[in-house]
Amino acid sequence: MTKTASAKSSKKEATYLQTLEFKEAQAMLFLIDSDKTDPSLEDILMYTNTKDISNAHKALFSELSRNETLLDLYENVDKPLIPIVEKMEEVGIKIDVPYFFSLSKKYHEDLAILEKDIWKYAGREFLITSPKQLGEVLYDELRLGEKIKKTAGGARSTNADMLDSLKAEHPIIEKVLEYREIQKLLSTYIDPLPKLIDFESRIHTHFLHTGAATGRFASRDPNLQNIPIKTEAGAAIRKGFVAKDGYVLLSCDYSQIELRCAAILSGDERLLETFKKGEDSHASVASRVFNVPLDEVSKDQRRIAKVLNFGILYGMGVNALKDTLGSDRKSAQEFYDTYKKTFPTLVSYLEEVKMQAKRNGYTETLFGRQRQLKMMRSPLPFIRAQGERMAVNAPIQGTNADIMRIALIDITQALEEKKLTKHAIPLLQIHDEFIFEVAKGYEEQAKDTIVSVMEAVLKKHKKEADLIPILVSSEIGSTWGDL
Repeated sequence: MTKTASAKSSKKEATYLQTLEFKEAQAMLFLIDSDKTDPSLEDILMYTNTKDISNAHKALFSELSRNETLLDLYENVDKPLIPIVEKMEEVGIKIDVPYFFSLSKKYHEDLAILEKDIWKYAGREFLITSPKQLGEVLYDELRLGEKIKKTAGGARSTNADMLDSLKAEHPIIEKVLEYREIQKLLSTYIDPLPKLIDFESRIHTHFLHTGAATGRFASRDPNLQNIPIKTEAGAAIRKGFVAKDGYVLLSCDYSQIELRCAAILSGDERLLETFKKGEDSHASVASRVFNVPLDEVSKDQRRIAKVLNFGILYGMGVNALKDTLGSDRKSAQEFYDTYKKTFPTLVSYLEEVKMQAKRNGYTETLFGRQRQLKMMRSPLPFIRAQGERMAVNAPIQGTNADIMRIALIDITQALEEKKLTKHAIPLLQIHDEFIFEVAKGYEEQAKDTIVSVMEAVLKKHKKEADLIPILVSSEIGSTWGDL
């Protein structure tokens, strides 16, 4: 190697090490203070009161070393995750560019039709994307809504919640909401994605494993975490993400993982029993809340139970529950009270979480990851109430996030051990789901390996918490939409 080549190689290596130091420093600072999401170099240097990343790295490691639990999370989870995430970003995922062009044409045509429908209902043309003009049409000209909330600037709100409450008053509302959804998907995904491809038609999202205070992954440029799941347009966008030639896509998704985390953390026997028996958790809760046999639970009762399950876990109050269920306040209160009587240990656990957050200023996951909640000590009641709602769910969502992180590390190790690294490649992490690109002929081997690893995370790393089965569903298809 020539001196010039050697110098270039050394410079490249130094740059990489500096970048790695930065990413490790990010991970350490995030563990120390979860409010420092996706910390910049400036954030790191300011926090450590240093002038370069190497000294900042040393200072952060020194501080982290004073907390054995956080140090263990760093050494065994967050640090080894860095190269895995880098590899996922480097590989990217292929998109079908002609498909996106045709999708764009279709939805722009749909948008034009909706625009004309909205103008017809309004009796005139106006800029639908302008909140001011839309407000004039809805509130002044069509005279919808008796009590319309105003924004801080004095304008009348046309946000999604407000419009949703006006649906029954006029068909224009449904059309406006549909217009907004399509316009957002066009501007966020359908039109921009084909412009972001590399020479192999792959896009490369940037994963932020320090991007959310709960520990969940985030992504940006583009953000693939927020493509709608339940809408027709969201499903259509997912069909544009495809496997490369000779490969298929494999989805492995944790089943009702947050409810399972809630059962484990709270130790609620009734909730644990539901999962031990392998029952549908929402139907089982409905059976208990409505006092009917499991096989006689109606679809509406299951729907109410599902809202209750997640509403309680996310600190939802009676008024929010009423709005979500579309019921009156008395019925919502009765549902809420019955749930609390049915699962008293879970409710007591959630109350204790709030008390601990007030005392300590943070919550902890099953693995000891902390979520800082300084707002719990605010002198302002509404800020404290907001902190309480966050505190209720933080250990549950955070434990879920830890399980996802550990599972990704364990999967990587298992694929290496079975010499499947080139045949099963992790591409995306979306909420409770991993998506892999798998070579044809290796589908079943890869699926069995990955699913077994994901289901064994607690058994391997937290044996004392191995109270119920952790289940994973899997699907194989040629597009993300097929999954």
